[in-house]
Amino acid sequence: MNSTLRSPPARATRTAYHHGELRQTLLDAAADLLANGGIDAVGMREIARRASVSHAAPYRHYASREALLADLAAIGFEQLAARFAALPPLATPDRRLVDMARAYVDFARQQPQLWRLMFGNALDKLEYPALLEASRLVLATLRATVEALGVPAPATHQTLAAWAFAHGVARLVLDHRLDAHLDTPIDADALVQEAARIFLRGLRTP
Repeated sequence: MNSTLRSPPARATRTAYHHGELRQTLLDAAADLLANGGIDAVGMREIARRASVSHAAPYRHYASREALLADLAAIGFEQLAARFAALPPLATPDRRLVDMARAYVDFARQQPQLWRLMFGNALDKLEYPALLEASRLVLATLRATVEALGVPAPATHQTLAAWAFAHGVARLVLDHRLDAHLDTPIDADALVQEAARIFLRGLRTP
């Protein structure tokens, strides 16, 4: 599986990096470890080895392993926000909600380890302001769509409910529950649309 960031340079030396280049190389190495082995595979010594720098070098940019993971998670939220921003701008609010849910599930399918890092309990977002802000911007995009459906601001519960149905489908997909213990496998996209239909009907039921 490919990493979520750009690939690191083919060759690197201990003296070849400028400040920003080293940070990016560390992130690339960490992203590759995450994608291929999960959170537990991301270690500072292995990151340094892949970047061809000393074991102490990563700590010039990150105080801890968790700080580096928080940076990766923030980048993940930025990528998810970019997917939302790329959706058809003239879609109706109903269509946009379905498109956002589909984009969310597709992101989880394509970047499962990054998705688990972003939405799991490995990090306390309150300790990392950039990560917290990135996650809140994604939620704000969803909130705007829910409000466009006619829900009065701030539409907090309805926004969380919309997130919950998309998140639930994504988790079922990643845990391989759509084809487990079922006579007929269920298509993830069809489930997204059905969950969205039920959600929208609930919004409009007096």
